[in-house]
Amino acid sequence: MKTESYVKKKSRFLCFSYALCIKSLILCAFILIGMYTPVQAQDSIQYSKPSWYFGVAAGGNINFYRGSTQQLNADLTVPTTFHDGSGVGLFLAPLIEYRPANSHWGVMLQAGYDSRKGKFEEVKTPCNCPADLTADVNYITVEPSLRFAPFKSSFYLYAGPRLAFNINKEFTYQLGLNPAYPDQLATPAVKGDFSDIHKNLISMQVGAGYDIPLSSQYHKTRFVISPFVSFQPYFGQDPRSIETMNITILRVGAAFKFGTGHRLPPVKKEAFVATAIVDPEITFTVNSPENVVDKRNVREIFPLRNYVFFDLGSDEIPDRYVILTKNQVIDFKEDDLSMSAPKNGTGRSDRQMKVYYNVLNILGDRMSKDLSAKIILVGSSEQGSKDGLAMAGSVKRYLVTAFSIAPSRITTQGRVRPDIPSQQQGGTKELVLLREGDRRVSIETNSPGLLMEFQSGPAAPLKPVTINAVQEAPLDSYVTFNVDGASKSFTSWSLELTDESGKIQYLGPIPKT
Repeated sequence: MKTESYVKKKSRFLCFSYALCIKSLILCAFILIGMYTPVQAQDSIQYSKPSWYFGVAAGGNINFYRGSTQQLNADLTVPTTFHDGSGVGLFLAPLIEYRPANSHWGVMLQAGYDSRKGKFEEVKTPCNCPADLTADVNYITVEPSLRFAPFKSSFYLYAGPRLAFNINKEFTYQLGLNPAYPDQLATPAVKGDFSDIHKNLISMQVGAGYDIPLSSQYHKTRFVISPFVSFQPYFGQDPRSIETMNITILRVGAAFKFGTGHRLPPVKKEAFVATAIVDPEITFTVNSPENVVDKRNVREIFPLRNYVFFDLGSDEIPDRYVILTKNQVIDFKEDDLSMSAPKNGTGRSDRQMKVYYNVLNILGDRMSKDLSAKIILVGSSEQGSKDGLAMAGSVKRYLVTAFSIAPSRITTQGRVRPDIPSQQQGGTKELVLLREGDRRVSIETNSPGLLMEFQSGPAAPLKPVTINAVQEAPLDSYVTFNVDGASKSFTSWSLELTDESGKIQYLGPIPKT
């Protein structure tokens, strides 16, 4: 019981010491801010920003011990291995900083006292006794860093190596009493030095800070306080050459620094010169069309090729073609294709492809209306006439099934190459595309109702598709406004239009071109 009370008191004392250290740093920062609160100068003398700063940095190291340690030195090997621990240590170092006033970059140098105090988590020994270990490892540290202000503002980042020289390596080992035997005499604490400590360490750190000015630009000497936080990973921070104990550090603190600027020459006040304002010369004209209707009937014609292209290795109709069910066929009419001429007349290529992807539905609709029309489906395949016949059979099957076309009106044939092939003998370029172009089903017919006028033969295109639509607001119905000279006289200009009912419409602003 006495040992447990002793350990608890000791823990409370350590926590109180760490809290007192942090509070002292915060109090010092506020005192410095109060001492150097800028007083507005009575004159207009200004000084440049200093390039060199000198001062001191102070903070707390939050130390995280990881790894394992059991052999504390040659004379003491504890029965149970210690693993994780943590603690707070003091960091105190003078600093020098160089950062040109108009540059993103700078350099920093800090050299001083660096404490790595920490207390390991309590472990149980084989005798069921609690055991505690406290480490007090301290260094003289030299930390050169490269400083970078990404926005040329008060915020900055820094990174660089850390050179540490060991000056203290003490430990305190306390073995408690077995709770089952509380009347035993307390075991005295064992103090000593860790063995196999590296005298020198090379590691690295990254951090960030923020400069808070304590003096105005009218002061020759500028005082700055800079809260900062840095991280020192465990790389290169193994304090001993044996076992695996390592330390990771999170440092939080503030730097107080000052620098001296140079007096800037007084700003010369330019004499005010009155200039006459000349009215700009602007010519405003309105072009209004006469006798132009706001809607116009448009008749758009789309050619229709008599080919259905198949994918390599497949004799099924590709998905890019529009395939309808028998119920959908009832509502399909060539004249009612869901396309209309747009207001600006653009997008014709997209509408052309939509027409072509409906080639089988257009063909079926026409054959349903013209019962005398007959067609020959010629399938061409690089895999042989049998595969070409299968491709032609897929098209025939769709027309018979969906549009109820009599099978006797459709003849199918198969061949290796079409009558007019895309790939010519001796060709060496774009062979894959040319082979895909030859893998097709050609629609051949002698029925005038299916053919383009004045065309005949196996390669004759099908009758084109005609779409009648209404084009609203054609281009020649627009009202135009011309403001000659505006680009020379104005950065932008606007229009305010009022109709007979008093409704106002605003146009602009139109920027300078």
